[in-house]
Amino acid sequence: MEKIADGFKDEKAIILPYNVRDYLETNPITRRLHVTHIGYYPKAKYHFRERKNGANQNIFFYCESGKGWILHEGNKKTIERNQVFILPKNELHAYGADNQDPWSIYWIHFKGEDEKLFAPIIGEKTDIGDTYSSRHRDRILLFEEMFQNLEMGYSPENLEFVSFCLTYLLASIKYATQFREIKNVKEMDVIQKSILFMKNSLESNIELEDIAQHVGYSSSHFGSLFQKKTSYSPMGYYNQLKIQRACSYLQFSDLKIKEIAFRLGYYDPFHFSKSFKKETRLTPKEYRKKYNP
Repeated sequence: MEKIADGFKDEKAIILPYNVRDYLETNPITRRLHVTHIGYYPKAKYHFRERKNGANQNIFFYCESGKGWILHEGNKKTIERNQVFILPKNELHAYGADNQDPWSIYWIHFKGEDEKLFAPIIGEKTDIGDTYSSRHRDRILLFEEMFQNLEMGYSPENLEFVSFCLTYLLASIKYATQFREIKNVKEMDVIQKSILFMKNSLESNIELEDIAQHVGYSSSHFGSLFQKKTSYSPMGYYNQLKIQRACSYLQFSDLKIKEIAFRLGYYDPFHFSKSFKKETRLTPKEYRKKYNP
């Protein structure tokens, strides 16, 4: 059972497609620990969810501000600023925002073979304090690295990096006193530059030549380099980013499906629906019904 407002200003979420989740289960790195859903709800008034059979994944909550509550094992616990709670998978639970001072939360659904390593903090409320040494900003930056990498697509490198970040994030809670600052973000390379160009051109219908020209390469050389780095062709990756943007529109906007299709450069809604289902295993209509009830 879910009750949620019509939307929270500046909310964001990514729900990984089932075919990507299948890959995460088999990759020797990501199968150890991986993200299936990730998001941020600011000042989430009326946010409420109840699952009588639990979720298929553990759910990580980090309360940035405000208050909320979590019901687990028959106990209702208040969650406030700078507190973390991880709900174990497959267990009855409910949670929601405080009516007077609704929480702003970072949340992650995760699973994997190594989840047992974090058993001491699963099912328990953890207060990470409110001092300079608590390094709240560093944890938020780590979350943003995970989110932004997934926004850039589901290449093996992105997915593996996010899995390592997830392990580090959970370790920063379990081993709070040993927590150290994250690495600085490296300067963009040509692949990152091309992906950013794709992301900024999702409604422009660019071609391979446009992307290659933007980074100063020939089409053939760039295509070969991109495939080697990401395991995808540039245009296949571009289409994947379009589908990710379509998911966001379906989940967080009132745009009609045909409007989303035309906005993202598909020549007809049928072609859009076919491409969407190939990536997500759901039609656009099914996706909207499932994730935006």
